[in-house]
Amino acid sequence: MEQQAGARGGRDLSRRTVAQRLDIPLEMARHHGIPPFWSADQLAAFLAEPPAWYVQSRANRTGKRPVWVELRCTICGTSETLRPKKWWPEFSMVSCSWHGADELPPVPEGARRREVDGIGAFVGIVDEPTS
Repeated sequence: MEQQAGARGGRDLSRRTVAQRLDIPLEMARHHGIPPFWSADQLAAFLAEPPAWYVQSRANRTGKRPVWVELRCTICGTSETLRPKKWWPEFSMVSCSWHGADELPPVPEGARRREVDGIGAFVGIVDEPTS
């Protein structure tokens, strides 16, 4: 969520938005003193001359799992950016929790469908081969 800035007339970026743009966990942003709101200029200055902890963090990335993922509802296009959980399977698609199963595309032939609840405001849909 972004907040309107006071006298500057620009938009301040929330700590969560900054963490997403830096591709770091929100906890790391807090730990390293990123304040609740930053201007776009402050973020640009940070990226132009990143501190040692950020450079080291980027160097240590294994790339196995993303820090943030954007989930987008297959039905209506609503999106949410979340930290992926280790227990999440590979989703075929996601839908908002208020949509009915009858609104989803049909189950592919030779597959069975299961739903995974608790994915932010979404339900994860997994289409698995029946064999």
